[in-house]
Amino acid sequence: MSARSAAQRSPAVAARDLIAELTATPTGQSSVSVYETGRLVSLSPWLTLHVERIRYLLDVEHAGGGWGGPGGYGLVPTLSATEGLLAALRRADLAGTSDPLGRGAVAAVDRGLTALAERLTTVPVASLPDMPAVDLIVPALVEALTAHLHALRDEPVSGLERWREAPRLSLPPGMETTRLARVRAALAAGHPLPKKLLHALEVTGPAAYRAPGVVPVGPGTVGASPAATAAWLGVPDATTGTALAYLEGVVRQHGGPVPCTSPISIFERSWVLSTLARARVPLAVPAPLLASLRDTIGPTGTATAPGLPVDADTTSVTLYALARAGHPVDPSSLEFFDTGEHFCTWPKEDGASITTNAHVLDAFGWHLRNSGAAARRLDPVVRRLTVWLADRQAPEGSWSSDRWHASPYYATSCAVLALHGYGVGPAVEPAVRRAVRWVMAGQHADGSWGRWGGTAEETAYALQVLLAAGPTSADECGQAVARGWQWLITMDGADDAPALWHDKDLYRPSLIVRAAVLAATWWGRSSAGPEPVEVESARRSAMIRIA
Repeated sequence: MSARSAAQRSPAVAARDLIAELTATPTGQSSVSVYETGRLVSLSPWLTLHVERIRYLLDVEHAGGGWGGPGGYGLVPTLSATEGLLAALRRADLAGTSDPLGRGAVAAVDRGLTALAERLTTVPVASLPDMPAVDLIVPALVEALTAHLHALRDEPVSGLERWREAPRLSLPPGMETTRLARVRAALAAGHPLPKKLLHALEVTGPAAYRAPGVVPVGPGTVGASPAATAAWLGVPDATTGTALAYLEGVVRQHGGPVPCTSPISIFERSWVLSTLARARVPLAVPAPLLASLRDTIGPTGTATAPGLPVDADTTSVTLYALARAGHPVDPSSLEFFDTGEHFCTWPKEDGASITTNAHVLDAFGWHLRNSGAAARRLDPVVRRLTVWLADRQAPEGSWSSDRWHASPYYATSCAVLALHGYGVGPAVEPAVRRAVRWVMAGQHADGSWGRWGGTAEETAYALQVLLAAGPTSADECGQAVARGWQWLITMDGADDAPALWHDKDLYRPSLIVRAAVLAATWWGRSSAGPEPVEVESARRSAMIRIA
């Protein structure tokens, strides 16, 4: 559904529809992934809708060659698509299909190899986005492509003759294979892998096949990943029914290509509900939906999906969503992630996430404010998180880097909402003011915001920053809100682009994005000026009450 059509209905109706969709697709709604689809093309040619996955890769290749997002975001998907298509060509998977499809695959591989030969030597590891397992994925795929190119010397593929004597592909400057070698050796020796690494089990190559100690969970998934599950499964047999059923379900749900993570129901439900509740969008949440969140909270929190480790980000947003819905749960499970300085997304995390810590501040801050004397023990951690977040604000006012999203508007919005809503101490107001100035300076001429161009999602995050500032805002801030809000409710955007969220590939959780847009349009309605006539008319005619 487009942002425009959502804005032209009553927020109550739009919220009701969002809540209905949370339960209509129990696994969640996410865009498909070039990376993950390329892995299935390579690993599981026997799987239903194989040709459709190949066709998808050809359809989404960029005109000049390559796949994926701008800059360093294109490296992993280009490696995966190129390797997957080359594996299919070497197996002659396209025999019996139309000639144009086969010729298209050859041309796409040629362009992909050309792009990679240049990117792998010019994109240093320090410039790659901080995405899950990138330091394992890139070496594994470079190794696989190198093996394919070596095999072309004896088993040529028509149209790829020039690659028979091509030089060996290199790793990006500064990248090593040491960690990949350690992970593979541990798995081959029968040692258990950390649960977070199961999400990228496919990087271990043949060692992934029915690896000891690795067992599909929940709906049959390994690491909540189609690629990891396919690598573990190999060719199915009578003992692998749940994993096969999981893969068949994912590919049929999406028509062939697959997302990076499935299911995402806990992540999706908690983000949608917390976003709408914070903006006070009128909604009625069915009791079973709240119970589905409450029942996942264990002594050490909750995970995004079966097969993934518990994490502080999903745990804190789930706690916040439940609290705002009138069903608070004690947040002591978050103590599992406390490093003494900040909160890790999961134990032994490399680095730290701005948005995870902002969400933890939301969860603790709500309980400190609303749970009376029993919650006073949370005051020191709320103060500590306030200072930690404020100290990591860039001089110009943004929180510009986070490991879960490509846009600084998301990280800045999360930090400002947490600080303004629940931060304690003198650092809060100056930090919010700096963020407001940064957001206002980044507004495009048409009223939108966005890293690579105006988007509904990023415009919603920018508006949340300005609206949260409230009385601290100057008149010019109100004008920026009005222009952004008018653009948001009248835009002719679509839900399928762009993908801005970090996984092994960029992805778009469509219901979460819609919730952010709806929250901004509802929140900004009273301060943004008159609505366009056609939007106002549609809104009034559709207004209903929800009990």
